[in-house]
Amino acid sequence: MATQAIHQFAECITCHAWSPDHSMIAFCPNNTEVHIYKFIADKWEKLHVLSKHDQIVSGIDWGRSTNKIVTVSHDRNSYVWTQEGQDWVPTLVILKLNRAALCVQWSPKENKFAVGSGAKSVCICYYEQENNWWISKVIRKKHESSVTSLAWHPNNIHLATTSADGKCRVFSTIIKGVDTRGSQSSASADWKFGEQIAQLDLTTTWAFGVSWSPSGKTLAYAGHSSMIYFVDDVEASPAAQNLALRDLPLRDILFVSEKMAIGVGFDCNPLIFSADETGLWSFVRYLDERKVTPSASKASQLSEALGKLYGQSRQGSSDTVEPSKPRGGAHENCITCIVPLSKGSESIVKRFSTSGLDGKIVVWDLENHVTITK
Repeated sequence: MATQAIHQFAECITCHAWSPDHSMIAFCPNNTEVHIYKFIADKWEKLHVLSKHDQIVSGIDWGRSTNKIVTVSHDRNSYVWTQEGQDWVPTLVILKLNRAALCVQWSPKENKFAVGSGAKSVCICYYEQENNWWISKVIRKKHESSVTSLAWHPNNIHLATTSADGKCRVFSTIIKGVDTRGSQSSASADWKFGEQIAQLDLTTTWAFGVSWSPSGKTLAYAGHSSMIYFVDDVEASPAAQNLALRDLPLRDILFVSEKMAIGVGFDCNPLIFSADETGLWSFVRYLDERKVTPSASKASQLSEALGKLYGQSRQGSSDTVEPSKPRGGAHENCITCIVPLSKGSESIVKRFSTSGLDGKIVVWDLENHVTITK
């Protein structure tokens, strides 16, 4: 089994993040609090409860180099938490939102972070040394609905977003005094803050789980129509591949290498996708494999045949429809979050964790179970 550990922390978990050394974990048990646990003497012990928000915490990210935690909530607020001794001290971030904050992510250099919201906008937040506070610049009037996920490009400038309007967009987030143009490519430096670099209209349904490959050459995101999209060369000349899934939609995606990605969602089981030498992406298998009973196997074959017919009639012969699978496994409900467990500048992710509506956090180990395509 690829599952290394299964931890039942709560009845439901909204999101989670790990400390830089992976000794502590922060998660929201579907309420207004963030709980921080540490593994001590062969068991997890609760160390801190971060309780500053008034509504459900919808996003958490823990900076690897700064050791700062950023949280966002449906209360339209964001806090940056700094550890001082044994306590975590919050600093309010000025977001200027009139709708819920839905997701958050530190940039690769951790000198800024992005917040997606239900106000059809994205806040790019950074620390202003002169006034000793966190402020934000807002990208407005680009999205037609709520921003569901975010992903920073490795260059620390480009930001990809997905939205409930079905579109995936890429923006420039360069901020004077925060980003140094000299360290970026000439193409990245030419874009102004908030300028839209690309817009992908590959699905008419909600879009989720946007993610960049380690090099930033490939962008992936999921549609609520049980589709996953891989797009190469987004800035120059986008080339997209559509992959239709037989079962339920994905909610989040993680690249474990340049040629391999993991998708998680309503199937309660991570899916492995891989690209061949020509760059063609395909479904490999479910990570949490289980034995199939003869009756389930026959039912699966029938549903697979019907799925192929349905998928080809809806999506066209160029799209691939993947087989069905039995239910049950490490997760018992929708997986909503996937977080890498890599240290330093490792380009290949061998371990990652998932959390879901079943209140579990599962640690997965790909080594000795999956051949990671580089």
